[in-house]
Amino acid sequence: AYVVIGEKMASVSEMYDVGWEEMRDKLRKWREENCRNSEQIVDVGEELISEHASKLGDDIWIIYEQVMIAALDCSRDDLALTCLQELEKQFSDSHRVKRLSGMRLEALERYDEANKDYDAILQDDPTNTAARKRKISILKAQGKSAEAIRELNEYLEQFVGDQEAWHELSELYINEHDYGKAAFCLEELMMTNPHNHLYCEQYAEVKYTQGGLENLELSRKYFAQALRLNNRNMRALFGLYMSASHIAASPKVSAKVKKDNMKYAAWAATQINRAYKLAGRGTKENKCSMKAVEEMLESMQITMS
Repeated sequence: AYVVIGEKMASVSEMYDVGWEEMRDKLRKWREENCRNSEQIVDVGEELISEHASKLGDDIWIIYEQVMIAALDCSRDDLALTCLQELEKQFSDSHRVKRLSGMRLEALERYDEANKDYDAILQDDPTNTAARKRKISILKAQGKSAEAIRELNEYLEQFVGDQEAWHELSELYINEHDYGKAAFCLEELMMTNPHNHLYCEQYAEVKYTQGGLENLELSRKYFAQALRLNNRNMRALFGLYMSASHIAASPKVSAKVKKDNMKYAAWAATQINRAYKLAGRGTKENKCSMKAVEEMLESMQITMS
């Protein structure tokens, strides 16, 4: 929370001329927005709890939790342990605090001890989803993908509406190159979140990776849908370009399909060029990247004809 300026240590409050209330409000805003800006949380939170803890009232407990999780991200075990000890003093029998203790042990790669914490929680409360998910995260960290996949499938049989778990399962299947099952997970997510452009884009990428004309056509449709939902999604724009280019280059398609897909690819190429020009605004570095994009698009278009 302190930065060296010349020979003097400057605190966050001195550097940015903010009071403790503003620092507290900043942490609250990051919590509400679910931001994972761990370094900033550690900088602001460490000063707040060390200098102003007595002023924070009951807010102090949620701040300890927030700062502890951020400290684990930043490999600051000293700070994480300080926060954990304060929480354990206040909430000695809390499952939530025991889970935080397990997370610290995970960060230290003491997986057997962490599992004991989670097993103790589940013995008291078999429906504790957070503890079950932490156990799965340990399997993933240990590289036991097959076991993590099995556990996650069992978990989803009981908690079928857990979108975070479906997304995690899709990532595990992608890592195992099981694209058919990954696509199924993403279909589940799109059914419950039809307006989420990221799920559409990821589904399109999985279908593109699977290959074959039918999958490519589905891929192009979902890249286009992702763009309808968010026209600033550059991955979807590149995906639309690539999928349409490959369909146009296929010897299996009719002249009309070829012509239509060349039109889609040309539109996407124009949008990509436009986006880079808008981002560049004349700086030398961006002119170089703009030239690279133009060359890349030009080389791709050769494969279309």
